[in-house]
Amino acid sequence: MRKIWVKVDKWNKDIITTALEGGADGILVPKGYSEKVKELGKIQTISEDGDLKIGKDVIFYKIKSGEDEDEIIKLSLNKKVILECTDWTIIPLENLIAKGADVIAQVRNQHEAYTVLGILEKGVNHILFNSDDLAELKKTLSIIHSKTDKVNLQNSEIVEVVPVGMGDRVCVDTCTSMLFGQGMLVGNSSSALFLVHAETLENPYVSPRPFRVNAGAVHAYTRVPGGKTRYLSELCAGDQIYIADYKGNITLGIVGRLKIEKRPLLIIKALAAGKMITTILQNAETIRLTSPDGKPLSVVSLKKGDKVLVAMEESGRHFGHKIDESIIEQ
Repeated sequence: MRKIWVKVDKWNKDIITTALEGGADGILVPKGYSEKVKELGKIQTISEDGDLKIGKDVIFYKIKSGEDEDEIIKLSLNKKVILECTDWTIIPLENLIAKGADVIAQVRNQHEAYTVLGILEKGVNHILFNSDDLAELKKTLSIIHSKTDKVNLQNSEIVEVVPVGMGDRVCVDTCTSMLFGQGMLVGNSSSALFLVHAETLENPYVSPRPFRVNAGAVHAYTRVPGGKTRYLSELCAGDQIYIADYKGNITLGIVGRLKIEKRPLLIIKALAAGKMITTILQNAETIRLTSPDGKPLSVVSLKKGDKVLVAMEESGRHFGHKIDESIIEQ
């Protein structure tokens, strides 16, 4: 997910509190200010005496020509590199993004933020806001948190739904009230994740819980930030997860708690891109997958030929990280 740091050249309580309240990921301050910042709120500080040390963990690099790009790429492997440009701004960023460098771009207003976040239709993952304009800071923070990532969803066709007996299933209660067409990506294989719909619907027996996804069995994978997957049973309060909608938009969610309980389970088998894929969910009418138009489909009503949304990928996973390796999960 995209990150934003806010640079403060001298003590400015208004800028710092706005950054804190707006969800900034860090504040870059002169030496001696880190503790004062932490008195206002819990946040990462970047300074000579901060959580991340200037010169050690974080460096400023003034790029003067294309010859500097390879050096920046090497440095960015072990350090956070804040880019300083001279006459040109966009071209160096385009070149570095194209080469896979992870750098921090400085911006002074929302217009510049929009620009660097959209370069090559990918943008930078991290910006440093460098201005004392309070209004522009608020707008830029809003842009960062409204930006969504995308996942490529495709249709799969239900082949079979079979009860498999009792097991431990996980309800993920999030800090987000989800909407129609939203849920979590979950599956038996990290390469094939079903869009499990949040509990947003009215039900004669159970009130809607739009913050909850009854996500599946404890062993199942779910997609999380950083291009990773995690087992549902590994999640805990405060962890970040991905919330996806039926159009493929992904936003950041925070786990509030997990509920792991023994419940009757179903295995759902579907065909996607010529491949048989599966997931295991609780056998109950309130658990739903998602149709291509966003409609929640109860697992107890699924029948052969029904279409549900899945996210597919070719690479395997090793401890949650994507790798180009032959891995068979069945």
